[in-house]
Amino acid sequence: MNILIIENEIYLAQKVVSRLLDDGHNCDFVETANDNLTKNYDIVLLSTSLPSQMVKKVIKQYTPQSIVLLLVSYISDETVTDPIKEGAKDYIMKPFIMDELVRKLYHFKECREMREELNTMRQYLDFIFKNIETSDTNLSHSLPVLVETNSQKCTDKLAFDLSYKLNMPIRFISLSSDNWQKELANDDKVLYYLTDYHTLKKSAKDNLCNMIPTKNCILSSLEKENEFPYKKVEFLNSDMVTINNNIMTINDYVKLMVLSFQSKYPDTELSKKLGISRKSLWEKRKKLGIEKKK
Repeated sequence: MNILIIENEIYLAQKVVSRLLDDGHNCDFVETANDNLTKNYDIVLLSTSLPSQMVKKVIKQYTPQSIVLLLVSYISDETVTDPIKEGAKDYIMKPFIMDELVRKLYHFKECREMREELNTMRQYLDFIFKNIETSDTNLSHSLPVLVETNSQKCTDKLAFDLSYKLNMPIRFISLSSDNWQKELANDDKVLYYLTDYHTLKKSAKDNLCNMIPTKNCILSSLEKENEFPYKKVEFLNSDMVTINNNIMTINDYVKLMVLSFQSKYPDTELSKKLGISRKSLWEKRKKLGIEKKK
């Protein structure tokens, strides 16, 4: 990390610089703020022993691009409350243990990286969901609910929209995995999003339905489910054979169907539904790199 230290206690600043250099960081140290510091810094360690107007100016100069942490001799509105309102992230009291300072540095660096990654993922979700209209499908008062769809992406959009609406974290569980029961057994206050309901045998479906009556669950199935005991909605995508406005190739379609239904049907029935021979199905698996589930 690139770190700037603005501290008028020279001995303390030298101690901090020495430790951070040993940890492999790049450090610049000044005793007072000046306008010649134009370098981009990941973190700015700022002493509130400096005049309050100078502290305010430094915070304004470096946020939000940099994380500003305050080095504080005593706690007051001037040294802590006001600077944090201006944009500083946190403070540490002098004298401090060096390991505690380093812990704070990495904590806020990880928080920023996670926030940036989350924003990127949300932007990408908005991009892939932009052509799916869900305004007519209200699920918030009907949980648990099963969505019967011909496109997994439709249910994906519903689940994430509801997560944002309820301000509730979402937990994804594929019911085709071996440990879905263990994952679902937790009592966390989350929105469970369960896919691949159609891959379960009847006994497993019954077991699942007994586990979810009090949970916030959205389930997704690529088939009609006549015996599901809770609310069901149908959400079909008339453009499911297109991806980003391009027609899906025959191989892409076959791969999608095989991956979606190979755990539901034996090869003889699956090849019949696809209108190809078992030998052709075997050849498609080999050509498209589809691993056959056992």
